[in-house]
Amino acid sequence: MDIVGALGRDPPDRESLPRWVAPLPKRLEDVAFRFAWVIVIINLVGTAFGFWYYRFQFRALPTEMWLFIPDSPGATLLIALALGAWALGRSSDTLAALAFFGNVKLGLWTPYVLVVFWPEFLAVNGPALYAFLLVSHLAMVVQAFVLHRITDFPLRAVAFATAWYAVDLLMDYFVPVIGEVTHTALPYADGEPWFTTTVLQVAAAGAVVLTVVPLFWTLGTRIATLRRRASDLAT
Repeated sequence: MDIVGALGRDPPDRESLPRWVAPLPKRLEDVAFRFAWVIVIINLVGTAFGFWYYRFQFRALPTEMWLFIPDSPGATLLIALALGAWALGRSSDTLAALAFFGNVKLGLWTPYVLVVFWPEFLAVNGPALYAFLLVSHLAMVVQAFVLHRITDFPLRAVAFATAWYAVDLLMDYFVPVIGEVTHTALPYADGEPWFTTTVLQVAAAGAVVLTVVPLFWTLGTRIATLRRRASDLAT
């Protein structure tokens, strides 16, 4: 039996990109693609756990707003779909861009709020779940940085991902169309004072910044890729 064929595919070519847009070692990226189906399954399991984790918010908010509730599970589902599509020979730039945005944004935002609001998060979740949430979300960021091997982040895909996560940001913190804002439940009331501001504003500030970060990285990757290709053609 062809193990590589069963678990993934031979890795795609790797562009020679600056370390700041492609920080993972080539060997680690290669392993990810050779075991793509394993990573897909892990992300689908994480997605299922995430939907269970959000079960109380699903019950509390209107069905029309459910699409905006499961932020991290949505991101892990997107990267599962992106890698699965590649493994089937049907790569999608749009899926890859959405997956990159989601895994970087939510992979960093969750550790951010876990650390900022750690006393109550730790008390509510307990040490084991707290550590799992912290480590698993940081792993989301790591896996996002294999995606440059299957997309060069064309502008239309980046624009679509930017638009989606901008709308999601608005629904989560600012102007929900129906009912209340849909951000991940925090262990404090939204309006509770936090230093010179409130809990909601602290969480929203992190979400705004971390919506810009993947946009910068995808455009940086696009520019670096085009420069490398132009340089190769010139030589």
